[in-house]
Amino acid sequence: MEITEIRLLFLLILQIAWLPAQSQSGDFSLRMAPTETQLTHGAKGHTLNNTQVFSSDDNWVVYDTRNLDTQLGQTCCIEMVHVGTGETRLLYHAPNQTQHGPGMGAATFCPTKPAVLFLHGLRNANAQQPYAITRRTGVLVSINQPQKPCFLDGRDMVTPFTPGALRGGTHAHQWTADGELVSFTYNDAILEQLSQTDSSTRDLRTVGVMAPVGRVSVGKGNDADTFDGEWFATVVATVVEQPRPGSDDIDKAFDETWIGRNGYRKTDGSWQKRALAFQGNVRNGANQTITEVFVLDLPDDLTNPAPNQPLEGTTTTRPNPPAGTKQRRITFSERGIEGPRHWLRTTPDGSLIGFLAKDSAGLIQLFGVRSTGGAVRQLTHQPFAIQTPFNFSPDGQRIAYAADNSVFITDIETGKSQRMTSRSSDDARPINGVIWSNKGDQVVYNRYVNSLQGRHIQIFQLLSPAD
Repeated sequence: MEITEIRLLFLLILQIAWLPAQSQSGDFSLRMAPTETQLTHGAKGHTLNNTQVFSSDDNWVVYDTRNLDTQLGQTCCIEMVHVGTGETRLLYHAPNQTQHGPGMGAATFCPTKPAVLFLHGLRNANAQQPYAITRRTGVLVSINQPQKPCFLDGRDMVTPFTPGALRGGTHAHQWTADGELVSFTYNDAILEQLSQTDSSTRDLRTVGVMAPVGRVSVGKGNDADTFDGEWFATVVATVVEQPRPGSDDIDKAFDETWIGRNGYRKTDGSWQKRALAFQGNVRNGANQTITEVFVLDLPDDLTNPAPNQPLEGTTTTRPNPPAGTKQRRITFSERGIEGPRHWLRTTPDGSLIGFLAKDSAGLIQLFGVRSTGGAVRQLTHQPFAIQTPFNFSPDGQRIAYAADNSVFITDIETGKSQRMTSRSSDDARPINGVIWSNKGDQVVYNRYVNSLQGRHIQIFQLLSPAD
């Protein structure tokens, strides 16, 4: 056989091997499969946050060293890996880390600066006061100044409380596209303590926002339990202990996202620059708890309290949203949204909010609803359930997620789904979401990998998913 013929045969074999799995429509496309690369290899966890893990130049991916999702309180370190070379760098190591805390994790890159934000347990963690949802805060570290923490949200546990400081724990921080604001979920320590003696009070998870409008001085001496904050932090969602059945009252606000890169267009044609979409637990007419999609339109000034509703709350009431905050429900389903834990996501133009829910066959699929409300649209039609959180591509045309133990990308307009990786075994399937780079030319995700050193969460990279 001639050399030219051998080369042609080799190319034909490669083309057959590169054929991707059949799409939902039954079509095949002949193209090179994306290249999957294992980026990390150390004998420890490398857990990705559900979004915003790429540096602004797409060269680095940030992670925490958890090897189990439930080990935040035992996690010591925030690191990053270079996507081209595999080099890893330590950004922050918790001082005096023990099995009780302080703990850290859920790291995100600022979209506009070389800095990483992550949750950090309180520094006085011990066996009597371990890491907990009401005992954590947001810490910012510049990648050029590792091990130098900047505590963004202040904490004030002594009355009178301080506007702009909180009395509990923040986590799951997410940046606006311009890096100017950060959202978070919040649990209140004051009400948690009160609930132990007052059965009518509960610590209800809610959503908040922080902004760099000025340093917040608590003025009571900084220690591990009460300390100043570099940014102004406030709760923005309204929750109540006893939601009325059939109403829009909620007793939990959670797993939020910023709407659009710069907000969304309202029904009257005006532009809402700052808005959040979040999941809220309501009671249906049968007094059953279901989860629906809510939108929060935020005022420009987050420091202005509504009349008789102090931002900082009182010893018997939780912190309150700023004046001008508008909360509304935009889905009205029979069963609510559901699936693996996920955060809502929106297209870059802010027009569409994505969420997971069961289809008519009982399979978890991706659905969308306009930010202004209206009919719900099913975006995926897989013959199996989606297994992870999802993310829209930077151009807003595709969605990345894991299903059937593979990474998938679905085109929003056509609904065609492409299997991007081979189907793996259950113990090696993609986990913890699939996250796009800022340019949209790669995604990263986690898998467990077995080695001689044990079983550890590693980071994988998939190049050229946009073809």
